[in-house]
Amino acid sequence: MIVVPAIDLREGHCVQLRGGSYDDELVRLADPVAVATRWRELGFAELHVIDLDAAIGRGQNTSIVAAICALSGLDVHVGGGVRDDESVIARLDAGARSVVVGTRAVADRSWLERVATANPDCVSLALDVRGGALTTDGWQVQTTSDPADAARAAAALPLYQVIVTAVDVEGDARGPDLELVRRMRAATSQRLGVAGGVASTDDLASLRGLDVDAVIIGTALYTGVLDPEALSQELHT
Repeated sequence: MIVVPAIDLREGHCVQLRGGSYDDELVRLADPVAVATRWRELGFAELHVIDLDAAIGRGQNTSIVAAICALSGLDVHVGGGVRDDESVIARLDAGARSVVVGTRAVADRSWLERVATANPDCVSLALDVRGGALTTDGWQVQTTSDPADAARAAAALPLYQVIVTAVDVEGDARGPDLELVRRMRAATSQRLGVAGGVASTDDLASLRGLDVDAVIIGTALYTGVLDPEALSQELHT
């Protein structure tokens, strides 16, 4: 299991939100590229970069994404507002290791199948969950769809990974939604990334015990709840 720092982009800054609420911003840092460079210096090999502005249709942070992807020695997984073939190709051309797709991928399975097949091992499926059901459009639209069903439907696709985010516990250090993780691990044999609520080494141990492949951490790293320099080598390389 590896640890992957999260970099969420908003208005040219690196931010962290609580509970997926754009009105509850916990962290705002002015230079996302410097943040990415710092994570690399600490030994992290992967980054999870989401353009929140693009996700909600209020602009984009394309040049920052490209600059982060251009950093050597990092596998960067990029998402936010990726809802057509051209957007997938543009991010791969910019150097992304995988492109994270969510909203359209959930609503249009034929599109997900097409882009995954056209770009094998280069597409990551994001399943954002609030109240046990999928939420889309930058966490602004709540559905009644079961994330496990979405994972099972994509089981045969040549994805890089499936990423499940428990939006309910994002940024509040309450611990991950372990029951959700159990359900998702049972639903897919794909590489599984988990985000939301991780705030202790005990949380990391619990996720490792559930056969999670990658843990995506934002707020706990930025606020010092987890000390990135204290994480053991095995957790981030």
